[in-house]
Amino acid sequence: MRSSVDALLFDSDDTIVSMRSVARGAWKQWAESYGMTLEEVMSRVPVHGRPASAIIADLLPADQVAEAIQRLEDAEVAGAEAGDVTAVSGATELIASLPADRWAVVTSGARRVAEARLTRLGIHPEVLVTVEDTTHHKPDPEPFLLAAERLGVDPSRCVVIEDSPAGLAAGRAAGMTTVAVTTTHAAAELEADMTVGDLTALSARLAPDGHLEIEVR
Repeated sequence: MRSSVDALLFDSDDTIVSMRSVARGAWKQWAESYGMTLEEVMSRVPVHGRPASAIIADLLPADQVAEAIQRLEDAEVAGAEAGDVTAVSGATELIASLPADRWAVVTSGARRVAEARLTRLGIHPEVLVTVEDTTHHKPDPEPFLLAAERLGVDPSRCVVIEDSPAGLAAGRAAGMTTVAVTTTHAAAELEADMTVGDLTALSARLAPDGHLEIEVR
């Protein structure tokens, strides 16, 4: 399947950065520092696709939240700097094929954590939208609409690439085409225009008319 678009908007965690070992390690360390197990945290709070600050606010008293967020971010950055980061298959190759002004990363994570992970993979987005940039977070469309605005493109000409139901819902609400990546959820759980196993199934090139031509195999 081929489409002509103007920009690709990528989620970060489990869309570009493979998070299975990274996130578990940081959250395990964080949970244990507060007398909880990782399993308790994951069972009490729907973690995936939500900002860490919202998860932590559901778990701890309000007067502990700011310090707890800082502690988790410190663990996540340390993990990235230690090299505990790998890419989702096809992610670095796809991004390398794109002009710098035709893609962005849109994440519910903190900026310094996202930058640490992406830098470790050699990925340096000109437009990076993080939890600090918006008032409303996925599934609200605000993060993706802000990315389109910063790229200077029409939202309807953007493709959102996401692994979570919340992220895909945000893309749909923004009026964008959606591509689901089944790195964390089964295809049946993801409502999208197209579904792929990883980013090796996507390719892109700049067409003579100045638009991006993407192909989903």
